[in-house]
Amino acid sequence: MSDITKKIAEKIVVAAEDKKATDVRILDVEGISMVTDSFVICSANSDTQVKAIADHIEKELDQDGIKMLHKEGYREGRWVLMDFGTCITHIFVQEEREFYNLERLWGNEHPVHEED
Repeated sequence: MSDITKKIAEKIVVAAEDKKATDVRILDVEGISMVTDSFVICSANSDTQVKAIADHIEKELDQDGIKMLHKEGYREGRWVLMDFGTCITHIFVQEEREFYNLERLWGNEHPVHEED
């Protein structure tokens, strides 16, 4: 994962955690996916929280000059996908995350926080 992609992913993680996202993970999919280099995946407790996390990520990255290319799923709020080019963010309500299990599908996970 390039330094630029890593910095974008880390900014997304911070913004998601600001809005109490849980189980935040970064997946390195460079060389596996033809559309992006990394995924940031996180969970929320409700549709409302999913939207709040998405709004905050978009606002924070926009302030840093990082423009979102595309967003899907916002109206329903069960799974929002945000495309920032080299980094795609997936914000799920927990049940959807368990069902789709992107971590198993894509693998190559990098911990967000090191264990103490």
